[in-house]
Amino acid sequence: MDREYIIDTHTHTIASGHAYNTILEMAKAASEKGIKILGITDHSKAMPDASGDFYFMNLKAMDREAYGVELLLGVELNIIDFNGKVDLPSRYIKEMDIVIASLHTPCIQPGTMEENTNALIKCCENPLIHIIGHPDDGSYELDMKRVVKAAKETGTILELNNNSIVFRKNARENDKKMLELCKEENVPIVIGSDAHAVGKVGENANAMELVREVGFPQELILNYYPEKLKEYLAKNR
Repeated sequence: MDREYIIDTHTHTIASGHAYNTILEMAKAASEKGIKILGITDHSKAMPDASGDFYFMNLKAMDREAYGVELLLGVELNIIDFNGKVDLPSRYIKEMDIVIASLHTPCIQPGTMEENTNALIKCCENPLIHIIGHPDDGSYELDMKRVVKAAKETGTILELNNNSIVFRKNARENDKKMLELCKEENVPIVIGSDAHAVGKVGENANAMELVREVGFPQELILNYYPEKLKEYLAKNR
């Protein structure tokens, strides 16, 4: 029997500098769309106009529930070198409910396949990082087989980014390759809307089309399994 899709792990608010709604507005939209667990993962400081360390340090002041939605308050870290360095101090990262690390061109220019791959593998090896965000961006050529292997070995989640499939270079074919490898290696993934406004919260149509095309098993999609997701979020804490 199909489970209910109730989790969106990747969304942004005005704190990211280029998104358009508040935490409470995003939570209300999630509630209206049947999302029960919402990740608020604003960009860290290397992204132009994003919030600084103090914003993330002070997230403890925010309630973890609004409009009947459980909030996972965290960060989308920017990877800033090819050894997996990120742009928020570890003492703040460890306080986050959910941590994504991603490559973004405003923060690091693409390197060689070896350099890009190494950056993601090093992030997988960082016990404070839960999810590798949109590893499908064709601007950063990857050895996807090595990335999937690293995710499996470290218990790191790979993201299928609903937004990427339409907007990032070669994302659809890269996501298809990632899904096929994850299916083969029994590696779970999470679908993130990457919503930057209320209208996109919980959106997954692009991702689900690809999931169906690949025949990716529902039991490896953590959006259906809050208990499994929380086990991954608790890793090495």
